[in-house]
Amino acid sequence: MTLYLASQSPRRRQLLEQIGQSFDVLTLDLPEVRAPGETPDAYVCRVAGDKARAGLQMLGDKRGAVVLGADTEVVLGNDVFGKPADAADASAMLRRLSGRTHRVLSAVWCVSIDREEFALNESAVTFDELSDAQIANYVASGEPMGRAGAYAIQGRAGAFVKHLSGSYTGVMGLPLYETAQLLRRFIQR
Repeated sequence: MTLYLASQSPRRRQLLEQIGQSFDVLTLDLPEVRAPGETPDAYVCRVAGDKARAGLQMLGDKRGAVVLGADTEVVLGNDVFGKPADAADASAMLRRLSGRTHRVLSAVWCVSIDREEFALNESAVTFDELSDAQIANYVASGEPMGRAGAYAIQGRAGAFVKHLSGSYTGVMGLPLYETAQLLRRFIQR
């Protein structure tokens, strides 16, 4: 069995390496657009599954190949905060998250020619009240760009987190417990 990671995220690569899993990387770029009426949970699961299936399609009819796809989104109420379009968008997201508790959903899919399975992790993150200066300085650092919800818990934004309930690695982009369990179940069947 050869595992392929369908992700451009260096964080996901690092996390998968952290659990001692060998893998090859598939680079793909799929549109991530929420369908009208789609719940945040259904959206994150669909996108992660789409990435894994697209990766498998890239490989063709390759027996023994397993493709792992993942997606992580920050959710406040029914609003999904993806990656910010620009600095103003990042600032607006952080202002909305300031002093509030939000959900972070991370879905992981494994697919092969004859099988699919997924896991969904949900974490709750509470931010401290952020001043305009804190937000401006953080956005100026460039760290929010390319990150769901405009923050990286493993970076400078870790200082904003008043409380975390759930998976730290799930908030980073790949919940390791669920991923390891999924790979174990998927590979052993």
